[in-house]
Amino acid sequence: MLDTHCLYFAAADISADDIIMKVIYFNQSFSLTSNVYPHEKESLTFSGMAGISWMNDIKMGDTRTATDQKLDMGSGLTLLGAIGCDYGDYRLEAEIGYQQNDIDGVNAIEVDEPELTIEGVGVPAEGDISVLSLMANGYYDIDLGGVDLYATAGVGVAQVSFEDFRYGDAIGEDEGSVDVSETTLAWQVGAGLAVPIGTNIALDARYRYFATTDFSVQGVNMNVASHNILLGLRVGF
Repeated sequence: MLDTHCLYFAAADISADDIIMKVIYFNQSFSLTSNVYPHEKESLTFSGMAGISWMNDIKMGDTRTATDQKLDMGSGLTLLGAIGCDYGDYRLEAEIGYQQNDIDGVNAIEVDEPELTIEGVGVPAEGDISVLSLMANGYYDIDLGGVDLYATAGVGVAQVSFEDFRYGDAIGEDEGSVDVSETTLAWQVGAGLAVPIGTNIALDARYRYFATTDFSVQGVNMNVASHNILLGLRVGF
């Protein structure tokens, strides 16, 4: 049978000072453990950007003939929207983008020999090339004292579309336009500056280089690449 008198005297031997010291020791131990495994609270972010894009001229290699073509590309518009998480020094996000550029002309490139290419006479063209992209991006932020410098890289997929593309005698005609699209892999890199302009709101300026891998449309091989200057806002919650 348990002796209640022994329990009473054992409890009586534990003073209030002993209890306080044990509590202090426990708190110190927990604090040391927390410092070894620091945790920064992540925040949800939304961003939107718009800007100018300059698409590189597109070389199109026709697998059916010995003649390649080059599309002369004009400037265009880029729009981006993203949702992500900010973990302090780095960020992760999912991005949807849209880019559209004018087609200014077509140049024929005759390939007579593997070592010789002769650029032919160009003809005017009209139409657009648009790129709809879905990207997964990563960012690394460097605090410069009130302003964040960052580098970014991302991979994903892109749908490249030719819209109302005509050249030569087909310009201005109701028929003869080319409307095709193809989906391919894409990647991008960039750098930018983020300047706080309010509580959890930053003005974001970015340079982006965007490119797709090689793809084929109606037997013609090509890829798409562009330089982009973007300005937008990023909001954290």
